[in-house]
Amino acid sequence: MPLRFQIISVNRMCRKLRSEGVDGMHVYVFFLDPCNLDLINRKIKSVALCVAACPRQELKTLSDVQKFAETNGSALCTYDLKPSEYTTSSKASALCPKLPVPASAPIPFFHRCAPVNISCYAKFAEALITFVSDNSVLHRLISGVMTSKEIILGLCLLSLVLSMILMVIIRYISRVLVWIVTILVILGSLGGTGVLWWLYAKQRRSPKEAVLPEQLQIAEDNLRALLIYAVSATVFTVILFLIMLVMRKRVALTIALFHVAGKVFIHLPLLVFQPFWTFFALVLFWVYWIMTLLFLGTTGSAVQNDQGFVEFRVSGPLQYMWWYHVVGLIWISEFILACQQMTVAGAVVTYYFTRDKRNLPFTPILASVNRLIRYHLGTVAKGSFIITLVKIPRMILMYIHSQLKGKENACARCVLKSCICCLWCLEKCLNYLNQNAYTATAINSTNFCTSAKDAFVILVENALRVAAINTVGDFMLFLGKVLIVCSTGLAGIMLLNYQQDYTVWVLPLIIVCLFAFLVAHCFLSIYEMVVDVLFLCFAIDTKYNDGSPGREFYMDKVLMEFVENSRKAMKEAGKGGVADARELKPMASGASSA
Repeated sequence: MPLRFQIISVNRMCRKLRSEGVDGMHVYVFFLDPCNLDLINRKIKSVALCVAACPRQELKTLSDVQKFAETNGSALCTYDLKPSEYTTSSKASALCPKLPVPASAPIPFFHRCAPVNISCYAKFAEALITFVSDNSVLHRLISGVMTSKEIILGLCLLSLVLSMILMVIIRYISRVLVWIVTILVILGSLGGTGVLWWLYAKQRRSPKEAVLPEQLQIAEDNLRALLIYAVSATVFTVILFLIMLVMRKRVALTIALFHVAGKVFIHLPLLVFQPFWTFFALVLFWVYWIMTLLFLGTTGSAVQNDQGFVEFRVSGPLQYMWWYHVVGLIWISEFILACQQMTVAGAVVTYYFTRDKRNLPFTPILASVNRLIRYHLGTVAKGSFIITLVKIPRMILMYIHSQLKGKENACARCVLKSCICCLWCLEKCLNYLNQNAYTATAINSTNFCTSAKDAFVILVENALRVAAINTVGDFMLFLGKVLIVCSTGLAGIMLLNYQQDYTVWVLPLIIVCLFAFLVAHCFLSIYEMVVDVLFLCFAIDTKYNDGSPGREFYMDKVLMEFVENSRKAMKEAGKGGVADARELKPMASGASSA
């Protein structure tokens, strides 16, 4: 019987017997031969029984087993054999546990009689070593990981330190990164377009007489394809240049916001540790969810099938608890992530709208958490529930697509993929809108719907600025992730290259690079949240304040310089500056500024 099925079914049977009071309290699972395990096939070759007590001392003979059963009311042989027949029946050797019966641990492990004899656990190690020795490649990879574990831990710590340092210094290199991105995009688009036109001209000038007759059609198709590619690349390059020409002034705001975001992390250092608390909360919830799932797997009524095994059939409302449990997993996970977004938004809003940074609260992060718990849990719950309503249909369609893979026709496959793609895009848009709605809630203390409407208005009215922040800014953060991964990988290559105690260090290097990317993504995602929050704060600041006495700006000096430069450009451009002025419109009137 498979291990998973047998453990679950025996556990169900024990709980059923316990609830009915059959043969005392059958609360533990006992294996007749606990060391007879088949790890490769994930099967347990031993018969499992429900017993009232686990043996605390080693039982060497069948007489000891019989005495244990009569004393504790716990029969260790199969149910077909009575305790009085343990020493007299000829079937006792096959129906009773393997002798000697090892003593069990004082505290049963998950209601299972776990032997304390170390030789049993050696079986696991022996099977694992045998499996590894049969696969030389796997053996070399595992040995490489084990011999370089200190280096792996050190490199993981290095990636963590590099991520923290980058979050502080990125404000100093943001301008350089923007110019690097701009130059690379220009050179890449021009170079690609030029190469395509050169290949087309070269192909067109080549004499047709040199081409074999059977290849003439192929050459014409290739020439036509090159022309299409060259024209498409030219159109793309022209559109890209026009976009960059229109957005060149908006990029300055992105640079300024990144500069201010670096200052935020200096004044609010606890923001750096926000991913740890979120991850810890998610792990706790997932552990609870899995434990509840195990309890749901042992519910139902016991029914004996034709093979003599006990099956548990779920009926009534319990059969729908699986759906409820899955929805809870998605909703609560999104709720925890939304709490992180609201916490970050509240702390950054407090920083922005405090004129004298020396008067900041002692712990703005804890103050933001306090406001979240007291006032904004409903807002976070509603926003996460909307994401859940979109995520569940997408997951259902993905499951249907995986089940019908290779069976559906081309039209059905296209429709399924289109629906999945549309739902994915909708989920991303709602995630972004929700994040800005939480910021609007932190600024204006309004409910979720009002905040979402206000956030949508400001995003639409500042569409070009939002596009600049989300394209240039995201690419800058992507370059930061690549920088951390490459730096950690380079350090790993240099350190592992001087190690002589391993055989293959490819797997350790992959582990280090994956961990470095995960760490960089977590930290720079917080940086991205801070930039988005600062943008909304900047927008509402320019709406209600103009720098005159009594209406002074809350913004940082770097952002003030950007506003002054924009005003000078508007005066010089005359009517051309009206469009830029309209882009500074933030939220709808009636919202408070603090």
